[in-house]
Amino acid sequence: MDAILVAEHEGPDPFLDRGQVHRDPRRDPRRDPRRDMGPGEVIARGLLAGAVGVAAMTVAEKLEQALTGRPNSYVPAHTLERLLGLPARPDDERLGLNWAMHWGQGIALGAVRAGMARRGIAGPVGSFMFLNLRLINDQTLENATRVGAPPWTWPIDEQVVDLLHKAVYAFATGMAADLLVGRPGRRRARHGARYYRRED
Repeated sequence: MDAILVAEHEGPDPFLDRGQVHRDPRRDPRRDPRRDMGPGEVIARGLLAGAVGVAAMTVAEKLEQALTGRPNSYVPAHTLERLLGLPARPDDERLGLNWAMHWGQGIALGAVRAGMARRGIAGPVGSFMFLNLRLINDQTLENATRVGAPPWTWPIDEQVVDLLHKAVYAFATGMAADLLVGRPGRRRARHGARYYRRED
């Protein structure tokens, strides 16, 4: 007779209920809902992760400024000013642009980190790579518009502060992105099964 495959379950199978062998896979408690996520949802959740990262960085900056007395930087405002071709204005007239660049840039880049997480580039290594991307993005825009200067020309303390705040952003964004859109993994079943062959 032909051999058939029989499953001997080590425990009660949640999918074998009163003779009901098959259930809707969407109701499988072991199924990762991120598996069915489309590109649009990945981007949307990435933007949310970016917002989380900017919020964390902003809190860190305000705490650091309270301790060091460092004034606000309006480099983001004047960078956006140049990008949009707007006339130069004093710092106190560019608060709105400053916040727009500060939040907008960080939120938008969150979509990139979400894409990385979706492709399996996640965890601390993924966030470290993302940190470098954020630094490159900032310096490219600031130096292309001639608002900023190459970071190696900055005083050491300013380099350290910038790196620390961008690291807070990158790792907070990374943690949120990994949680929201990370590549679905294979969850181990709660009740295992042993398979053997039976000859009839």
